[in-house]
Order: sequence, then structure tokens, then C-alpha cells
Amino acid sequence: MDFNLSDSQKMLQNMVKEIALKEVAPRAAEVDRTGSFPLENVKVLAKYNLLGVPFPVEYGGAGADMVSYAITIEELAQVCASTAFICAVHAVPAFCLQLSGSEEQKRRYLTQLANGSKLGAFALTEPNAGSDAAAIQTEAKLEGDEYVLNGSKCFITNAGYADIYVVFASTDKSKGARGISAFIVERGVKGLSFGRIEDKLGLRGSANGEVLLRDCRIPKENLIGREGEGLRIALAALDRARIGGAALGVGIAQAALNAAKDYAKKRVQFGQPIANLQAIQFMIADMATRVEAARLLTYRAARLADEGKRFTREAAMAKLYASEVAMKVTVDAVQIHGGYGLSKDWPVERYMRDAKAVAIIEGTSEIQRLVIARSELA
Repeated sequence: MDFNLSDSQKMLQNMVKEIALKEVAPRAAEVDRTGSFPLENVKVLAKYNLLGVPFPVEYGGAGADMVSYAITIEELAQVCASTAFICAVHAVPAFCLQLSGSEEQKRRYLTQLANGSKLGAFALTEPNAGSDAAAIQTEAKLEGDEYVLNGSKCFITNAGYADIYVVFASTDKSKGARGISAFIVERGVKGLSFGRIEDKLGLRGSANGEVLLRDCRIPKENLIGREGEGLRIALAALDRARIGGAALGVGIAQAALNAAKDYAKKRVQFGQPIANLQAIQFMIADMATRVEAARLLTYRAARLADEGKRFTREAAMAKLYASEVAMKVTVDAVQIHGGYGLSKDWPVERYMRDAKAVAIIEGTSEIQRLVIARSELA
């Protein structure tokens, strides 16, 4: 396996890094402090086509690959994890359309998502259907030329701000998981509304809230694939989403490592920089090793996706390991900063709070372990 990035991937990495530092980073602390949705940052992403990195040019995307997608999320996460998360989740409904949508749906909806003119959301989670996605209660009934949707979703990223929602609902409860279907619902349609937005520990700038469907009527043409294919569509998109989640963890961890190294070189105790102390050196060495291992797992999963090979297991491994590395590395970064690590005037406490969220989003660490174990024991 070639561990080197291609010239185009390196160019993208440098471009995203520059954009992130100049146009995203200045708002990061305020976004976290206020918990406000970073609309200006999203506009920046759209301006540079960073919302459509892994999607074909013919559908408005940048025509890059999944490795490039991971690079983009990682670089954004190093300066503002909330913005990176919004970007990553925006891609999930687009993945649903890319993999399972009709040509008409791709032309109409995927193009708008990929070119950044519309923001997307993936509406699967419900109050009683989190990790157990097959337990969703939202229903969709075909009445003439329309589906009528009723139910509620929660913790939906980009809720209220997204323009295009891929919503999962049961079209036949007697079939259980095989009765779940996927639908396109546009903001503004009658019967679609939004409830409470969560006030969260981490990733505070991402809007995670309720999506409410009350006799929400949509054209029958908004069904993605066929009835009963919803769970398959969701799981295929989530495999790719986990690469984004892993990259998010890598970016947060790298930011914490960078901050810890900078502080250790400048902080003087006992007449010398604490970077000269073996206790700190060993912590930095372990942090760096973990970050690099998480990055390689993430790139490995992304490359398998690019090669058209099965990568469910590898994506789960990357998401699991990167999220746990992010937590460990950020906690160590806070420790190296000492008392300053607890201060909101320094970014490492934000990194630590954001890292905790990564172990929950796009499937908890426990779900990733189940996915990996089932693959290993099959």
C-alpha cells in the first residue's frame, strides 16, 4: 500500500489548511462559546466547493475521492470541529443519493448538495431508535401520488438549517427493518417543522435538534430506491460517514497535540522548558503515535472505498480508534497545560469537549465494536 498522498491530495490539503486558518479559525472560539450555528463558515465551505469534495463533477462536486474527503474534514477539525462536523454530516444525505438515488434525484438534489447551494441533513435517529435504527416509529403511507409522513426525529445535525432532509420512515411495520424506506423532504414543505435544539457539551456550533413530521406530504417520486430499502441505504451511507467521523477525531487530536507541543516548548519550570522533562516527552511521544495510527486507519478505510472494495469493518475500526484517540490525546493536552488547560481562554478544553462527542456521533464506540466483532466472527 502506498502511504503517500498524491499531488492533488497534497494540494487540497494545503488549500483547506489555508482556508481553515484564515477564514474558519477566527470564529471558532465564539461559535463554541455561544453555541451558534456557524453560517458564515458554511458559506466559506460552499464558496470553495468543500461541501462537495467526494462527489462527481457532473453533479456539482469537486470530483475528488474519499481520501480527499477525509483530508478536508481533518484540516477543518483542527481549527473548528463544529464546522468540520457540519461539513461531514452534510455529505451523508448526499451519499444516500449518490449510491441509491435515481438519475432525476441526483440531478435535482445531489447537485444542490454537492455544489453547496443547499445544506443537507440525515434524519434517522428518534427518541426510541438511536443505535437500534431498525426500531424507528416514523411512518410513511402512500396516498395517491403522495407519501404522508408522521413522526419525530431527534439529535438531527443541521436541523432547521438544512434545506434537504433524507428522512427514514416505516412503510410497512409488519416487516420490521425490511419495512423501512428513505425519502427526500425539502425544508418549507407543509407538515415539516423543527423543535428543540440541544445545548451540548461539545461540537456546540452544530445544530442538533428535533425534526417533526405532522401529515407531511411529499411526492411519491421522493422515495429513494424502493420501499423497504431504507435501512440498506442508511447503512451504506453510514459506512462513508464513519470515515468522516474518524477524520474529525484525527483533526481534533492533531490540534490538541500541536497545542501541547507548543505549550511544552514555551512553559518554563525548574529553570527549563517542560518539553525537556522526560515525563512530558513520553506523553508527547504517545500522543503523536496514536494520532498517526488513527490517521492511517482512516486513510486505509477511505482508500478501500475509493477502490470499490468492502470497507465496513475498516471504517468502523477507524471511527472507533480515532474517537478514542481524540479523547485520550485531548485529555493529555489539558494535563500538559496544567491549570491553563481548564481555562476557556485556551483551546484545549474545547478540544476535549469536542472529542467526547466524536465517540457518540455516527454510531457509538460500542456499535463500532459490534460491527467489527460481527465481521471478525462471520
